[in-house]
Amino acid sequence: MEEERLRAIEAKVKGLRREAEELLALAEGIEAIRRNAERILASVKVLELNVCDPLSLED
Repeated sequence: MEEERLRAIEAKVKGLRREAEELLALAEGIEAIRRNAERILASVKVLELNVCDPLSLED
């Protein structure tokens, strides 16, 4: 049950990464959006380290 919940969280984190990367690509020329998208990606990286990486070790 716990692994199932973590897999659902992992999927959401991956979705956040995709969305933030798309936002960064669209931010072309809009400095504030670019900076904030980069911050989002930094936060996503921390989530990946906390959730996704340990799950990949179990596989």
